[in-house]
Amino acid sequence: MARSLVDLLTTHASQQPDRTAYRYLVTGDCGGEIQDISYGRLAGRSRAIAAWLQERGLAGSRAMLLYPPGLEFICGYLGCLSAGVVAVPGVPPQGRSQNHRALTRMKRLIADADAKVILGGREVIAALGAMAEHLPELSEITCVATEDIPDDAAGSWREPDLTADSVAFLQYTSGSTSAPRGVVVTHGNLLDNERVMTERMGHTPDTIAEYDHELFVSWLPVYHDLGLIGPVLNTVYLGATATLFSPLHFLQQPTRWLSALNHYRPHTSGGPNFAYELCLKHATPDLLDGLDLSRWKVAFNGAEPVRAATLRRFTETFGAAGFRREAFNPCYGLAEATLMVTSSSITAPPTLIEAAETGPHAGAADAAAVGSGRPGSGTTVVIADPERQEKLPDGEVGEIWVAGASVAKGYWRNALATRETFRATLKGPEAGDVRFLRTGDLGFLRDGELFVTGRLKDLIVIDGRNHYPQDLELSAEMSHWALRPGCTAAFSVDGAGSGADGGAEGGVDGAVEGEQPVIVAEIAPEAVGESEKITDLIRSAIGEAHGLSVRDVVLVRPGTIPKTSSGKIQRRASREAYLAGTLAVIGAPAMG
Repeated sequence: MARSLVDLLTTHASQQPDRTAYRYLVTGDCGGEIQDISYGRLAGRSRAIAAWLQERGLAGSRAMLLYPPGLEFICGYLGCLSAGVVAVPGVPPQGRSQNHRALTRMKRLIADADAKVILGGREVIAALGAMAEHLPELSEITCVATEDIPDDAAGSWREPDLTADSVAFLQYTSGSTSAPRGVVVTHGNLLDNERVMTERMGHTPDTIAEYDHELFVSWLPVYHDLGLIGPVLNTVYLGATATLFSPLHFLQQPTRWLSALNHYRPHTSGGPNFAYELCLKHATPDLLDGLDLSRWKVAFNGAEPVRAATLRRFTETFGAAGFRREAFNPCYGLAEATLMVTSSSITAPPTLIEAAETGPHAGAADAAAVGSGRPGSGTTVVIADPERQEKLPDGEVGEIWVAGASVAKGYWRNALATRETFRATLKGPEAGDVRFLRTGDLGFLRDGELFVTGRLKDLIVIDGRNHYPQDLELSAEMSHWALRPGCTAAFSVDGAGSGADGGAEGGVDGAVEGEQPVIVAEIAPEAVGESEKITDLIRSAIGEAHGLSVRDVVLVRPGTIPKTSSGKIQRRASREAYLAGTLAVIGAPAMG
């Protein structure tokens, strides 16, 4: 029985050394330059990097991984695992606009993880050398471009003594509601979550053979858990083949994703909800005529709220290219559970509960709750009252708690947060010895299926009623074509709080007290002249759907809403920017 992914890589390299493990579309285009690596070559490169780490006595220490998109990251990551070194995936600074944010996060991660070595691509390592004055920490850290480690170094590799409890890597959370924390993921966690993913997504030996091992196409960033644990590691877990390309190439031209699906015809591919919306924006008749998506069996949708309207429109539009609604696979997961917690059926369409039936979502325009599926075998999901910590009955909204072998060990060097988040036990009639992970997410169970409704810390409470920011954001985005999907933040401020101009007054007479909702939304540049109309439409939509009077609507420039490294809206940071008056406002904010 395999003890780790290192064992499985060794097996695949022995049994199918010439099979392609990964191919990388250098330009994002199927007809452009393509790099690929076989299982034999992957094992050799991983062992060479591992041997380099072992010879320097780094086993057990942390290695920061800073790579541009490409195959070298995978070699570096598996090299760490093969050496018994704890990998720490990071985001390398790229371009002037991202430099400051990426540099700040990188410095924080290096310090928190106490990294002893940085592995990266040649250009990244060279760039770090040029940043020495901004990164005095680097004087204490060895930096190496792994391409420069010779192949023959693999000859001195020693198989590490790994157990299920050995730490594989630190997955730093994206920080949507707090500062990033390092989730301690063990080799046992990894193997269990890959097992769960394999079962839930139907990646059986027969299916892999039917697809001639073409399992994944992915543009997802590999430093994030969705892109790493899914397409990259499930591929090596099963000995299959994945086609990868850069997230930037996808964002520049979303149709590249569809073209790769059409060309390589994989079983599984997916991304956050916004990715499907981007494809819809580029769905021309010519594109549809040239696509065949009939082999796309699992189109997973996760990492941000899944929109019923998106599922419907995508199915209607791309049904002409053979896409089936049963292919949609809404799922739920988080870094603290390694990745996957629940996943939808691969043989039935997603479960939708109309707005009128969902209680907290009642009245939200086209906001049917979308089921995120059921837990994998060995995983337990309960809904608990976050205050009383008692199990709630089906249909009641509470905090999502998770237990199972995929739940990570805890937070790196943070005993208090680990105890509060990873060591919860139920009280009341359902009390027991099972330790649960408190996810901080809100949801309910219905007939065994999970429906996610929002984040506990993001919940908006006005006049004693709970409102989910995702619902308000959806209502706002649906009010006008120029509002960018997934680029709206809803939060509440005290009636006496400041606004985007540093001193907004609440209400008609300026005397409104208590919490009031604020909407900050990015709009397309060509719609700037319609700002006043868009503001009025947002107010009207939220008033009709949720019975709320919006304190303030602030329209901002594209790309300026605070987001995590994985693209999630940072509502708390948006709120802080609003109160500080630092939002990139288009025109004058409209006040109530």
